[in-house]
Amino acid sequence: MHELSIATAIVEQAEEIAREDGSDGVSSVTVRVGELAGVVPDALRFAFEVARDGTALASARLVVEQVTARAWCGECAEEFAVGMPPFFWCPRCDRPSQDLRSGRELEITGVEAVP
Repeated sequence: MHELSIATAIVEQAEEIAREDGSDGVSSVTVRVGELAGVVPDALRFAFEVARDGTALASARLVVEQVTARAWCGECAEEFAVGMPPFFWCPRCDRPSQDLRSGRELEITGVEAVP
């Protein structure tokens, strides 16, 4: 389960952010996870609970914002959802797209420090 290594990295980065802000703890961490990132949100939440134990995030919650995978069709000048499993053919003109606009994100977007 690679989610544990991802959760460990999230905990480490959130601790560093909290230290830089002069806080001793973190109450929540928000992450964006793209549909095509290869991360299972429920597994990440579980792994986060394991990784946070004994850290400044011991009671923190993980907020996962899921990002839909979307591609761009140059012919139609429109974005479309690629779905899961991904299908990169435009539903309007039936041409393939090579321009993925979203869905591969895996980033921390917020760390809420304990006041």
